Amino acid sequence: MHAVLVTVSIEPGHAEEAQAHLETNVIPRIKEAPGLVSGFWTRSVDGEHGSATVAVENEETARAAAETIPNAPRPDSITFDSVEVREVVGQV
Repeated sequence: MHAVLVTVSIEPGHAEEAQAHLETNVIPRIKEAPGLVSGFWTRSVDGEHGSATVAVENEETARAAAETIPNAPRPDSITFDSVEVREVVGQV
């Protein structure tokens, strides 16, 4: 199993816009992705930073997903900071 880790910056005052985009666009699209195991999205207390960890069945699927993320449609208030693929080496 592999995971795609994504970090974003959210312009101050735009946390609600980012949340709406996540709920309306991102999560529904990820739910339909082949090989999905699980996904988690987090936001800092100040609402200016977010991260996602999406686990998928294999490395090939993770790498394919990671390649599409930087070009994914998003509000101008959200900037991708990093997109990484990692091997999952433990889970509970």
